[in-house]
Amino acid sequence: MKTRMKLLASLKIWIVIYPSITLFLYLFGKPLSVLPLYQRTLLLTLALVPWIIFIGVPLVDFILRRLLPKDSKNSPR
Repeated sequence: MKTRMKLLASLKIWIVIYPSITLFLYLFGKPLSVLPLYQRTLLLTLALVPWIIFIGVPLVDFILRRLLPKDSKNSPR
């Protein structure tokens, strides 16, 4: 994978991860605070990894495809 593609992929993942973790902790942080750290981390990853992989990143991809111009190779001359 080219460096530009890796950078774009990591940026898209970050765009999904940061608000997802923030919202999760805002909504469930206090109730989960009674659990040990390893259990909180397990619950956080069990909830967020599928969200990020199956919904979050594909949604960001869809939005970017709508917003960014199409590749110049595929456009008519």
